[in-house]
Amino acid sequence: MSHIEDIVDSLENKISKVLHKLELLKRANLKLNEELEQTKQELQSKELEISTWSDKYEALKMANSMLGSDDNKRETKLKINALIRDIDHCIAQLSE
Repeated sequence: MSHIEDIVDSLENKISKVLHKLELLKRANLKLNEELEQTKQELQSKELEISTWSDKYEALKMANSMLGSDDNKRETKLKINALIRDIDHCIAQLSE
């Protein structure tokens, strides 16, 4: 009988260890999920910041070219032409 009791005790110990490891893994998983959510929020914030700086950069390039900078003169002319076409299109729609 002691042999069976030893086996049962051994199984109880192993089950206890497995349950303890399961609890530790659940905690680690929860922590990792929280870190993932925090990282996602930081990434979203950085993407918004990049978009804002990109818009500011484009505006600055436009302003520099209007002030006489030769670097972006072609882009500025294209943008001005696109704006003129848009204005002409609006005028045409208003006159209809």
